[in-house]
Parts: sequence; C-alpha cells; structure tokens
Amino acid sequence: MTLEQLRIFIAVAEQQHMTRAASGLNLTQSATSAAIAALEARHGVKLFDRIGRGIVLTQAGRDFLSEARAVLARARAAAQALDDIAGLKRGSLSVAASQTVGNYWLPQRLLRFRQRYHGITLQLTIANTEQVAAAVREGRADLGLVEGEVADPLLNVTPIGGDDLVIVVGRDHPWCTLPRLTTAKLTTTGWVLRERGSGTRAMFEAALHRGGLALSDLDVRLELPSNEAVRAAVESSDCATAISALVAAPSVAAGTLHSQRFDLPHRVFHLLRHKEHSHSQAENALLAELSDPPAS
Repeated sequence: MTLEQLRIFIAVAEQQHMTRAASGLNLTQSATSAAIAALEARHGVKLFDRIGRGIVLTQAGRDFLSEARAVLARARAAAQALDDIAGLKRGSLSVAASQTVGNYWLPQRLLRFRQRYHGITLQLTIANTEQVAAAVREGRADLGLVEGEVADPLLNVTPIGGDDLVIVVGRDHPWCTLPRLTTAKLTTTGWVLRERGSGTRAMFEAALHRGGLALSDLDVRLELPSNEAVRAAVESSDCATAISALVAAPSVAAGTLHSQRFDLPHRVFHLLRHKEHSHSQAENALLAELSDPPAS
C-alpha cells in the first residue's frame, strides 16, 4: 500500500466516479482503476461495488475511508514538519561543551541563536574535553566545543573563538608583590589544578614543558573537576592555579584573585563534528551564530 494508492482511493470514494476522480488527479482512467484493483487484490477485500456506470463504497470501503484519510493527514503533517525543519521553524540540537566554553563563552551566543530561531530546541551538556569528544564521536551530541586539543580520526576539528590562560593567586599570596613571574618561581608554591582530561590542564602542562618543567615538578595539592571549584579554592588558600581569563575575570575584578604576569599562549577553542554524520540546517545556523562576535 502506497500513499499514492490511498490518495487515489479517497478521490474515487469522494467522487463515486472513476473518470471524474482520474481527471481531478491528472491521471488516466486506466491508472486510477489499476490502483484500486491493486489495493483490493493485495488485501483480498472489495472496496467498491460497480453499479451500472457508477460505483459506491462497500461497507469495507466506508470503514477504510476514515483510516485512509487519517494516514494522508499524518503524511501531510510529516511533510510540513520537514518543511519547518528545513526552514528552521522547528528542530533540535544537542551541543556538548567543555567547561570554560560551556559556562563562559557559549551562553550568550546560544541565547542569541534561540532569540532568532524560537522553534529550535537546544540541549547543552557540559563536561571536560575528552568527554565532549567522546559524546560527538558516539553520536550523543551533534556538535562539540572544547578548549583542549583533540586528535580523533572520526572528528573534524575546526578553530572557533578562544581565550587566554592566566596564572592567578589569592590576594594575600606572596607573589602579589612580584612584577612578573619566572619559570623557576612556579615550583615555590602549592597548586590547585583541573582534573586530567581537562583542556585547561593540558594547555598548562604543555606550557610547562616548553619552559623546561613537568607537572611533577610542581606541588600539586588538589585536583578539582570544575573551574568554579578551582577558583574558590585558590581564593581561600595560599595556592596558585592556571585558569581561563574568562573564568578568573569576575574574581580579579572583585579583588579576590590577583592575575600574575607570565607568558602563557593564547588558546583557540575548537568545534568538533563527526566526519560521517550529515549536518542539519539548524547546525549550520548555529555555527554561523558562533562565528559572529558577541553583542557588546
């Protein structure tokens, strides 16, 4: 049974005349008759009684008519849904982001997208860089946004946005009087750092390596799974941390953290997309939004 057969059956039932139904459908009478005959033969039921030059529905035909109309109505609704999705009037997107991106860089951009496309539902999951990459690779997220480096043969990795990594200490830390940090000074204090798998931590480790140090050379006293926990721990201790400038900014402005002068590279955020998955118009619209600068 096809939608075309249903469409022909309904037209014939409403016209109660094969020729008039065929004309209204822009079909030949033979094609219309063949469609009805195929339905009846396929299901072993008689849908019409032929009376003289006209036709009337059998009881089975009358019972089937309401079902056929309902199926076509659902098909029209499904087609409208596809049109709405194509026109960005409805749809959904699942986005996974690492913590700095998800908590500080992304929200304003997602809000701007939702204001423009009211019918697109957004689901945001925040995790660390490794977990975000896994979500995109396994199809649990349509898009991933991370601050860490990702090397995965199944993922396309594209630079998008970025921020700076800074070293901060509490306002009573002895380093606050230093005009500038040296690499040697990094080994003279305790550290609170993000957990393994974090892009922030990976970038700091890479910076240490370029300066001739390893993480094992530092006195790492605590590892925590969120930027906010790291920031709070450093504010209330004599430890240092390396953290996103976006994360540190409110505390630096409030005077509860002090940003130390030290050369750390600018880091680029990365967009992750699965190489083998098709990309919807909603995804492309969100990417256009993410590529625009935020409103001032």
